[in-house]
Amino acid sequence: MRPGGGAWQPGSYLRFAGERARPFAELLARVDAEAPQTVVDLGCGEGSLTASLAQRWPGARVTGVDSSPEMLAAAAASSDRVTFELGDVRDWAPTDPVDVVVSNAVLHWVPGHAELMSRWARALPHGGWLAVQVPGNFRAPSHALLTELCRAPTWADRLADAAPSPDTVLNPAEYAELLSDDGLTADVWETTYLHLLTGPDPVLAWVRSTVLRPVLARLDEDDAARFTDEYAAALRTAYPPRPDGTTVLPFRRIFAVGTRLSAG
Repeated sequence: MRPGGGAWQPGSYLRFAGERARPFAELLARVDAEAPQTVVDLGCGEGSLTASLAQRWPGARVTGVDSSPEMLAAAAASSDRVTFELGDVRDWAPTDPVDVVVSNAVLHWVPGHAELMSRWARALPHGGWLAVQVPGNFRAPSHALLTELCRAPTWADRLADAAPSPDTVLNPAEYAELLSDDGLTADVWETTYLHLLTGPDPVLAWVRSTVLRPVLARLDEDDAARFTDEYAAALRTAYPPRPDGTTVLPFRRIFAVGTRLSAG
């Protein structure tokens, strides 16, 4: 699914399944493919969103590709038109024309992903679509505080190079230019969601299954607990609970959809 240290935990990731499904739906709403024959979901995770692609396009064969055995073990084909494959999105290349290529919340794990995305764009046939969504919150407190802590003297020798970079993803204009340079008609936008989270340390719970995972994978159990305590305290200050007990997490996402116009 997403490169990085440590095994993915489907249960932890799915705690916020509703919040994470909404960007996928809004991404696909801008894909105007009428009757694609082949659809590929790169970085499909546990497969529930992949299955929705088969419902959207009843005549399509849908393939989900992911590098996490744990995630794929939780995936279940909803029909004989849906299959899942173990593989790294960085190595994927179509052997036959693919009508719709989807990559949702994956490419921020791939350094230099612009070239990979460009390769996918160039492979699209006439009438094909590429739809990508990436988190755009690497300068938000949730990530900036993690970066600061990873680079603090106590942790820097083990974690400095695991710190999230503020330049992990491109800005929307750069994605639009990338798609246009590869001959696609581009539709690019951004949205900041205001998630209302509940429970103890909810922002920590959100990031634990994503950006925090490869950081903790570098530490033994005791140091991981100490690091998590420090990070949790910083998050509580940055994201204080409201009087009703909920915590607001602003989360920016960037969407890029491109299509290669049909010949003639």
